[in-house]
Amino acid sequence: MTQELIETVTVVRPGKSLVVAIDGPSGSGKSSVSKEVARRLKLAYLDTGAMYRALTWFCLQNGTDLEDRAAVEAASKALPLEVSTSPQEEYVRVGGDDVTLAIREPAISAAVSAVATTLGARTELIRRQRELIEKHHRRMVVEGRDITTVVAPGAEVRMLLTASEEARLRRRGIQLGGSQNAEQLAAQVTRRDAKDSTVVNFTTAADGVVTLDSSDLDFDETVQAALDIVDTVINHPAVKPSVVQPNSVQHRAAHVD
Repeated sequence: MTQELIETVTVVRPGKSLVVAIDGPSGSGKSSVSKEVARRLKLAYLDTGAMYRALTWFCLQNGTDLEDRAAVEAASKALPLEVSTSPQEEYVRVGGDDVTLAIREPAISAAVSAVATTLGARTELIRRQRELIEKHHRRMVVEGRDITTVVAPGAEVRMLLTASEEARLRRRGIQLGGSQNAEQLAAQVTRRDAKDSTVVNFTTAADGVVTLDSSDLDFDETVQAALDIVDTVINHPAVKPSVVQPNSVQHRAAHVD
């Protein structure tokens, strides 16, 4: 979407809080969809997964033993992190170094679960995530794995963005430009999810969380379905959407009751 089009979008709930919490497994499209939803709604945007990746990069750079829980927790508290909260700009900096691309490398993907399952480190990063939400006056799209249940359980809109394993593997392969073979893709998607699920549930929607199944939706359709969920939840409280499936009428949350 061009900047000109973005500027024509009416601000939703001006002057009031609007936190849109989006969880989901790897390859479900959380980041790209969440970022576009934030652009369209003129909200701040936070990729919490990038924070865990940045901490992993920091630990590896400093020679921190990822199996040493106390050391990883200490690293999380010392992490000199700057992360973009604008959907218009993506950057992640550690100690002034731009690691935006480095944290997406396969080596980080292979190691991040060890960091993400360290409860002390999670506690510290969750604290920082909540601070960022408050800093932006609770007007933010926040995406990750435990946003709807732990980071922002009181968010005005909560949704679980999911997709079939086949769709998720295909999307992650496209995202990585075909640079990974089937084994590497499986390690980045399904195996990482299995490890991370030992500390947080991001495959089943909690009470009050709307499930959006994007298996058979393209990007634009998924964004529209997510926007419809936001509209339904905040403007039509009598309608209580629970599951939005690929073949629902016009993929609109408003048609689910």
